[in-house]
Amino acid sequence: MPNSSEVVTSHEHPEYIAAIDLGSNSFHMVVAKMMHGELRIVDKLGEKVQLGAGLNESGEMTDEAKDRAIACLQRFSQRIREFDAGSVQIVGTNALRAAKKKKAFLRTAEKAIGYPIEIISGREEARLIYLGVAHTLADDLGNRLVIDIGGGSTELIIGERFENKALESLHMGCVSFRERYFSKGKLTSSAFNKAIKHASRELLNIKYQFSSVGWESSVGASGSIKAIFQAAEYLELKHESGNIDLSVLKKLKDKMIKLEHISYLDEFGIKKERIGIFPAGLSILYACFEVFKIKEMSFTSGALREGLLYDIVGRIQHEDVRERSINSLQLRYSLDQKRAERVEETVLHIYEQVAKDWGIESPQNALLLKWASRIFEVGLTISHAQYHKHGAYLVLHSDLSGFAKSTQLRLSMIVRAHRRKFSDEIFQSLSDSEKTILKKLCVLFRLAVVLTVARKKAETGFSIEVEGSEVTLKMGSEWFDSYPLNMANLETEKDYLKKQNFILTIQ
Repeated sequence: MPNSSEVVTSHEHPEYIAAIDLGSNSFHMVVAKMMHGELRIVDKLGEKVQLGAGLNESGEMTDEAKDRAIACLQRFSQRIREFDAGSVQIVGTNALRAAKKKKAFLRTAEKAIGYPIEIISGREEARLIYLGVAHTLADDLGNRLVIDIGGGSTELIIGERFENKALESLHMGCVSFRERYFSKGKLTSSAFNKAIKHASRELLNIKYQFSSVGWESSVGASGSIKAIFQAAEYLELKHESGNIDLSVLKKLKDKMIKLEHISYLDEFGIKKERIGIFPAGLSILYACFEVFKIKEMSFTSGALREGLLYDIVGRIQHEDVRERSINSLQLRYSLDQKRAERVEETVLHIYEQVAKDWGIESPQNALLLKWASRIFEVGLTISHAQYHKHGAYLVLHSDLSGFAKSTQLRLSMIVRAHRRKFSDEIFQSLSDSEKTILKKLCVLFRLAVVLTVARKKAETGFSIEVEGSEVTLKMGSEWFDSYPLNMANLETEKDYLKKQNFILTIQ
């Protein structure tokens, strides 16, 4: 399987890029081509998979939902089979975030599509949505409020131009609201009132934060809000500007209540696959208008998938938002950047010598070691005692823009394992193959940390060899005499590594 994080150099720009959104209601794929510095969409595919509705009472995916998902991915795979590894990004959102016991499904899904799948956090989803929206709107000054109502979650963002200023993802969506308030298809005043009150309670938790930032305009994105705009146009309720306000939503709600059942919603010009979730989506948007006192809203076609495309372009052009997140973490916690640079240079010197022989060669692994070098001391902000554990917690639970949860987990594991006890407990959530690779990365990182203790420069005047679980450091006799502290630390490191069946030899 190609590695989705593979770096493509400036002279190797892929002809096509693709983004796939594994949503709670539908799976969508968009394929684009870079032409004259702009992205041109060349293909769009979408299927109603209903992954969110396919979670049983215990939160596990039903076999039927899994089958629908795998079949869809197999069809998608035909379109992107020959794409470069770094030109495809696939993300799972709320349904996959919420699903339990999903590891086996994800392995099967990745095999079906042929590329890695990353499950992103709600705030990362919000960031990508705003990125997609910002690239499809005029470059106006002033804050804008962006709302995206998905199948399992609702994202709200305030931003100006291409920079977001407030991000939130609320655990409410049109699929979950349909199941709770409109499951039998009846359209009653009581059902709408309950749904709107529920959504309002969720929104009140962020009202103060968003109101304090403020906005000059509001924009809706994605399928649920698009359907509302289309219904308003079909029924001739929209304003001449093409926008909607609360009065339009109230008229739509009142007309639905008169219909009494969703089976008549085709009178609104709504696509068949949207009818079941339309009332739920309207209820959530209605609450947004009321709670935030939105005067008027426009609609844009850009959203998560477009945001993914521009995120891919950023990585290709070396404008990786993950780098900004790591740098921000360094600044926020006042980390010793010179120390970080010494460790980074040393660990990459080690990695380049052994990556191929040890079967760990990949751009993603090199990036993990670079990022870990820059933030491994973050736990010192809390306490020197057990700072590696504090650091792992901060890395795992911080909002790091651009990072998938799986990448953040691996990064936190390297920080956790960089000193002291080196045990299986750290890696228990990984598969056996993943565990083997990450342990090897940890060994390299631990050596880099030890070799640069109390040093004013990186340590690159040595060679290293690996064979199986045996690691041989060739430092030279002069080094032993010059750096007795580092040598003593290496002797201690032998014992730590031995407990994980790695044999360290120093020459």
